[in-house]
Amino acid sequence: MKVTRNTPNQLILSDTPWFIGIMLVFFILAFVGPGILLMTEGGEAILFGLIFALGGGGLGFGAFCAFVRRVQVILDRNKDSIVIRRQSVFGYEAVEHKLSNLSHAEIERTTSRSDKGTSTLYRPVLVLDKGMSAGRHPIVEAFSNGRGAHRLVEAVNDWLPAHKVDSVSQSA
Repeated sequence: MKVTRNTPNQLILSDTPWFIGIMLVFFILAFVGPGILLMTEGGEAILFGLIFALGGGGLGFGAFCAFVRRVQVILDRNKDSIVIRRQSVFGYEAVEHKLSNLSHAEIERTTSRSDKGTSTLYRPVLVLDKGMSAGRHPIVEAFSNGRGAHRLVEAVNDWLPAHKVDSVSQSA
């Protein structure tokens, strides 16, 4: 995911997994193409070609449906809104929150242990501290390693006002 627009009034974060999508299309074609060629030979090759095309192509299509999702997050000061859009093969979803309810962005961590040691994965979340949507809202559903989540959290927190005035904690 990357920052595609960063202006004083609007911050847009976007992820379109082109590489994974294109690689999965090649994977599907690598099974469907030879499967169809085998089916044109006739005889027993028809059944083998059909199984090869449907099995490999079906696995590739299943992976495409599971992993290729477009995500866009729009933070807009003028409209006082946060829109999280997700689009996949199965449909489109948009969730809207008030920007004035956004406290900050932070990192969620999960740790897994294996024989090779421990590994920590991250994902960015938006923290809404008031309103009907109060709580933690993941920007992306999957956890990942690397600095991507940290860069997104820094971008959101830098774009938000430097501090929100908390009248309770301020004293004269």
